[in-house]
Amino acid sequence: MEEHLQQQKSDCLKIVIYGPESTGKTTLAKALANEYKTNWVPEFARDYLQDKWDLTGEVCTKEDLIQIVKGQIDAENKLTSTANDFLFCDTNVLVTKVWSETHFKGFCDSRIKQWANSFHYDYYFLTHIDVPWQEDDLRDRPDDREDMFDSFRESLLNKNLPFTILKGTHESRMKQAQKVLKNLLIK
Repeated sequence: MEEHLQQQKSDCLKIVIYGPESTGKTTLAKALANEYKTNWVPEFARDYLQDKWDLTGEVCTKEDLIQIVKGQIDAENKLTSTANDFLFCDTNVLVTKVWSETHFKGFCDSRIKQWANSFHYDYYFLTHIDVPWQEDDLRDRPDDREDMFDSFRESLLNKNLPFTILKGTHESRMKQAQKVLKNLLIK
């Protein structure tokens, strides 16, 4: 039953690549995992919603969000046990919460809110909107990028979560991230 969804405990540091669509999250998650020779958790919603779009031409609904969270945490749990120092998560339940609130006029299922409060991640990299928009079947807010970024940042601030905003080129973002990750390992 969804209400009992659990996050697997681990000795690795769980790092979330976090932020609005089309800001380089997947590219960064893959590159960091490659750099640190560890696992990265792909965004479950991308394949789930692309399949839905391809089959029915329909976009994400409120009803899809629980399945998305379940699929994301299941993928994360499977990769946690074989990660080394870090597990890089290309999104998490907090992304789903923010997305729900911004796309459904403030609505978010109470279970998603509960999970967003109970699941633990060690650090967030908030990807800035200073990269070109890449259109695809699923992305829907090219003119609201600043508002979306602000919503993601506010969520981190409201929950007092540790984060760094990554800006600039991919290489610059990697250097910024590596500096933070080095400090996290020292602690």
